[in-house]
Amino acid sequence: MTREILVLGAGMIGTCTALELSLRGHAVTLVDRRPPGQETSFGNAGVIQREAVEPYAFPRDARSLLSAALGRGLEVHYHPRALLAALPQLWRYWRHSAPARHHAIARDYAALIAHATTEHARYIALAGADGLVRRDGLRLVFRTPRALDEAVRDAERVQREHGVRFVAMDADALAAAEPDFRTRLAGAVHWLPSWSVDDPGELVERYAQAFLQRGGRFVQADATAARPTAYGWALETDQGRLEGAQAVVALGPWSDRFVRALGYRLPLFVKRGYHRHYCGGGRVTMPTLDAERGYVLAPQRRGLRLTTGAEIAGIDAPLTPRQLTGAEAQARGLLELGEAVESEPWVGSRPCSADMKPVIGPAPRHPGLWFNFAHGHQGFTLGPASARLLADLMTGEPPFIDAAPFSARRFGG
Repeated sequence: MTREILVLGAGMIGTCTALELSLRGHAVTLVDRRPPGQETSFGNAGVIQREAVEPYAFPRDARSLLSAALGRGLEVHYHPRALLAALPQLWRYWRHSAPARHHAIARDYAALIAHATTEHARYIALAGADGLVRRDGLRLVFRTPRALDEAVRDAERVQREHGVRFVAMDADALAAAEPDFRTRLAGAVHWLPSWSVDDPGELVERYAQAFLQRGGRFVQADATAARPTAYGWALETDQGRLEGAQAVVALGPWSDRFVRALGYRLPLFVKRGYHRHYCGGGRVTMPTLDAERGYVLAPQRRGLRLTTGAEIAGIDAPLTPRQLTGAEAQARGLLELGEAVESEPWVGSRPCSADMKPVIGPAPRHPGLWFNFAHGHQGFTLGPASARLLADLMTGEPPFIDAAPFSARRFGG
């Protein structure tokens, strides 16, 4: 029987938390039902989005809302039952997306994401993972001049307010940069400081290996079965009983179920997403968002990965890959896509909060319990920075940024 810190969940967030705490001299056991990096962290576009200083806002114009409601576009799809269940959270999400509120939220969010690449760089060096990383940016391509002009104006504002560098590309520059495109587009916004990786799951695995090499322990078990005890937290596993004086909830989209069982009612919901790989066709030189169609193409080890927008659906609901089918059709018009590698697409869930900010800090009513979840689209990006902030709080060190905006107490819990 051991007494230590239990980190529940071995995605990017949990693995980074375990690594950071072990670097600070703590005995840590990382627990998950699957090996590190094999759930939500496995399936994203693999981009460390330093440019994403403003979280994704809920559309507020009538045209976008009608398009989503009628299922006309590829950005959003929903299951009616899941949509009804999430309505209270989505209503709060819509309210927080009002310009003044969103501006204030983005100010807090930007303070954390400003450290995304520098904190990843520290872990990449520890893990010997530099060979997985490309530092050539993220490109948003646009099909119409009007959309491109709006995007460039917005990028200029972001660069002015947050110092995130970009290059605007016209049609000729984009055609020269992406010779496999067979459709002439209006141009692109190329965000320079963002990074990408060839295999998102493997980067998490490398971080986990660095954790194990520093004396950490991984136990494969159902982390959601952890329960409070008189002395901390305990979990029965095939390898015996685990006990920890403290525990960290880093269960991604499963975090809400876990904390609800403890009496917390946080405004959380999930967005599902799909991906599939394609080989034998054209390529893109860097991760590329087809901004007016709502999908991403990313060059990865398994092939060209196509990822979709958001689907409001239950975590365990049957697959409805309508967005993937539509995105594939759009991508085949853009370049020779090649053949699908997998017979069935991958699907995973993103853990989201109604105010678009992650929940990082102590559980309000359970001493020794800590939260690190609800990172939305940016869990892969924010893993190391979030781990550093939480570790500062857990060890009593001055937080490297203001931690109050990410506290669960902001919801009144």
